[in-house]
Amino acid sequence: MLGNWEATNMDNKNGVIYILTNPSFPDYVKIGYADDIDKRLKQLNRSECIPYAFRVYATYEVSSRLSDLKIHSIIDKLNPNLRAVESFNGKQRVREFYAMSPEDAYSILEAIAEIHGCVDKLKRMVPSEEEQVAEREAQEIDSESTERATNFSFSACQIPLGAKIEFGENPNITATVVGDRSVEYNGETMSLTALAKLLTGKQYSIAGPRFFKYKGEWLNDIRHRIGV
Repeated sequence: MLGNWEATNMDNKNGVIYILTNPSFPDYVKIGYADDIDKRLKQLNRSECIPYAFRVYATYEVSSRLSDLKIHSIIDKLNPNLRAVESFNGKQRVREFYAMSPEDAYSILEAIAEIHGCVDKLKRMVPSEEEQVAEREAQEIDSESTERATNFSFSACQIPLGAKIEFGENPNITATVVGDRSVEYNGETMSLTALAKLLTGKQYSIAGPRFFKYKGEWLNDIRHRIGV
C-alpha cells in the first residue's frame, strides 16, 4: 500500500512532514506532520467511509513537531483559498487538505529543503502497482460519472432504430437499437449501461456508450462530433 516507502527507523526521533494523496479526492492533497508515518497512515485508512486508501506522495524529515503548521502558514499566505475550510454546527473547521496538485505541494517542500540545504531529507515515493491500479480505477469512475450526467440518445446521434452496434472489445458481439436509449441483446431489451456491465463484468456504475461502436466509430465520439 505504501509504494516503495521504507518505514521510518524506530531509533530516528525525527518526524516527517507528509504529502498524502487519495484517489477519492483527486483535487486535494493532505499536508501534515507525523512522528511515525506508517502509524498515521493506519489511523487514516482505518475508516471505511472512503473508498480508497491514503498513500504517501512525499515526505520531508524535520526535527520540529510544529513544522507542518509553518508549511500551512506559508501556503495560506500564498493563497488562503486553497485550504479546505467548512462550518459545522456553528463552528469553523480548518482541515489539512489543500486544493492543489501533489506536484505543486512537493515544489513548496522542495523550495524549503533547498533553502535549508536539506534536499537529502526530501523523498518522493514511487506508487506501487496496487496504488496505480486504484488511481486508474478512480479516474475511470470519475470519467464515467461525468459522462453519465448527460444521457445518451440514439436519435440525437443520428443512429436509427434497427441499427447494429458493436461491443468495442469484441466486434462479433452486437446489439440492436430498439429505442432511443435501449438495445436488444440475446432477445432481452436493456439499456446500454446494463449491457456494458453484463459484457465487462464491472460492478460499479458505468457509462454504456464508452463501450460500443456504430459503423466502426465509438458512440461517445459520435456524440462529441455531432455536439449533443
